[in-house]
Amino acid sequence: MKIGLFGGTFNPIHHCHVLVAEDVRDRLQLDRMVFIPSGDPPHKPAGVLEAAHHRVEMVRLAIEGRAGFALSLVEVEQKEKSYTIETIRRLRKDYGAAAELFFLAGLDAFLDLPGWKDAAVLLGQCRFVVMSRPPFRFASLADMPLLPPLDAAALAALDARQQDRCDVPIDGGAGLILLSLAPCEVSASEVRRRLRARLSVSNLLPTSVESYIMRYQLYQEESDRTGVEG
Repeated sequence: MKIGLFGGTFNPIHHCHVLVAEDVRDRLQLDRMVFIPSGDPPHKPAGVLEAAHHRVEMVRLAIEGRAGFALSLVEVEQKEKSYTIETIRRLRKDYGAAAELFFLAGLDAFLDLPGWKDAAVLLGQCRFVVMSRPPFRFASLADMPLLPPLDAAALAALDARQQDRCDVPIDGGAGLILLSLAPCEVSASEVRRRLRARLSVSNLLPTSVESYIMRYQLYQEESDRTGVEG
């Protein structure tokens, strides 16, 4: 099986999360797309991130009835801080050695990969799907540690949206897939801002998620100080 792994805070999950997951699933012909909400971080400041049980339920509502979409609680059930390498190892045990794992990462997050725990090992555990995230540019990957030399012309074509995919082999690893996606203007921070201002979010969220937020009065006092994006 080809399984996509889509992690994040989903604070809250919104239309762009769903559209990106559908686009990647279809383009890579994945059998399953697994959403992995993060757990409650230890010692988190009050009001920064909605409780994991709320974020899990919103993801469940957003993906309900969508072909090939699934929910994993692997990080929510982890009591300590979750590292990507540990999440991948647990999922590898669940899905078996024959499964192909595709880990979705925005370009902005992937640029920090050299600082992740056991980053070099991680590149051998799954194939990274690196998705465009303006204003970050694929050209920034040219000198990134841990990666082989990259084709500067291909990176520029991705940034200019003249090319929508570039496959990068990695010795001893599963490789990278660089994807240029159609721009999507919705962000979790904008959703939270609008909710606090009592403005409409009907075009930004699945209807079931909007109803859940209104029912439990979520994001009414949340602070943006940390820049948590989900």
